[in-house]
Amino acid sequence: MQIEREKIIAAIGGAKSVDAMDDEARAEALEDYLTKELDESPLAKVPTVADLESRIETRAFRRGVGSLFAVGGLSPLGERLSNEPETVRRLPPLPARPTLLDYFELRFAPARHALQSADRALTHNMDEEVVLACLLHDLGQTLIKTDHGWWGAQLFRPYVSERVAFAIQYHQALRFFPDPSVSYEYPEQYNFIFGRDYVPPPYIRAAYEYCRKHKWYISARLITINDLYSFDPDCVVDLSKFTDIIGRHFKQPPEGLGFDDSPSAHMWRAISTPDTPL
Repeated sequence: MQIEREKIIAAIGGAKSVDAMDDEARAEALEDYLTKELDESPLAKVPTVADLESRIETRAFRRGVGSLFAVGGLSPLGERLSNEPETVRRLPPLPARPTLLDYFELRFAPARHALQSADRALTHNMDEEVVLACLLHDLGQTLIKTDHGWWGAQLFRPYVSERVAFAIQYHQALRFFPDPSVSYEYPEQYNFIFGRDYVPPPYIRAAYEYCRKHKWYISARLITINDLYSFDPDCVVDLSKFTDIIGRHFKQPPEGLGFDDSPSAHMWRAISTPDTPL
């Protein structure tokens, strides 16, 4: 299936609507468009793995690039919409001792999907560690989308409980495997993103099977459940709603994230100053 940019723009409200959206809102609108297209399209129009691989050399950047590092990096298709800016924007500096809230406001923002996921978990009375895991689960995509569960767990592990880090890491593998006992189904838009004949590689299946038997399986699974239903471009959730939970469950280093010599400090510095050439 060839993605027609002008058709997408028209479907999500026209050029003026697209211009008014931030990058994350455009990405969410595109995912919603893909889901509707899948519902209405014959199977033959849904791309195969080979179809997607044939487009690799048509892109200016790879689909696994972190959202902070390329215009269009938030798009699940790795393609910039015609109304998006052609160049990256200048980023405001972080404070000398940046906190998680600073990174949210100045690097992860608008983080609409993460905030909606956490808000859904909170609304459904899930425990605070699950709410925090939902809030953090996709932020590793700022650095890199490929294997973002592992990257995200590594980024946050020094500052959260092992249960939270586990849930962040393994939610990535669980996304591909339905669990009828908790009403989780394979996301329809994945047929467009990965291909209708996509089969998860052996390491993803191995991670799923390991997690499925683990005592914290449901913690990781709850991320996928809240993940699946948190793509409403009109829903705005204020980060302040989670300030107390962050304060209770996130170990903020006094030196600031990126300057505490933790195993992931370099990752925080890369998010802080992504224009550093080496």
